Amino acid sequence: MVDVMGHVAMGLLWAAPAWFCWHRRVTLVFLGIAAGAALLPDVDLWIEKLAPAVIHHHGVTHTVVFVAALSLAVGAVVATQRRPLDRWLWRESVTARASFGFVAVAVLVGGLSHLFADVLSSPDISQPLEPFWPVYPEPVIVDLIWYNAPLWNVGLLVATLLGHLLLALLVQPFDHPYRITDG
Repeated sequence: MVDVMGHVAMGLLWAAPAWFCWHRRVTLVFLGIAAGAALLPDVDLWIEKLAPAVIHHHGVTHTVVFVAALSLAVGAVVATQRRPLDRWLWRESVTARASFGFVAVAVLVGGLSHLFADVLSSPDISQPLEPFWPVYPEPVIVDLIWYNAPLWNVGLLVATLLGHLLLALLVQPFDHPYRITDG
């Protein structure tokens, strides 16, 4: 699923449980963040062009450590900028803690979905993927599907979008104390 479409689809698939947590507008924000974050580990492709001796594809940006650190950093930045974002996203005031948690989890979900997709589709001809580095510094490769297969990428995106449509129409979120409302 190295194809951009496949990563976005996997991010949306992993974010689908959001429909059980929040109402439409808030869930759509979560989905958008997760889908965007599903592309973030591939930032190494751009860095590699600028500094090929420093970083390689499927390196440090394709680890759980990187994704977790990035999600905490993005969540912290959003938490500090929550006042302007409140009016734009929520139509109500949301605590810094709620903003941080919401965004950090969305980025984490999207980033981890990217790693999962790459494990499923990382061929033996590409750089090895070590998602659990430094805890487990060995490559993890399933190589289940061809990374650029249009049928898999388009099929997963279409199926995921249809699934989201059904969830949007049929699911009512559970009541819980961490509710961010539509306003």
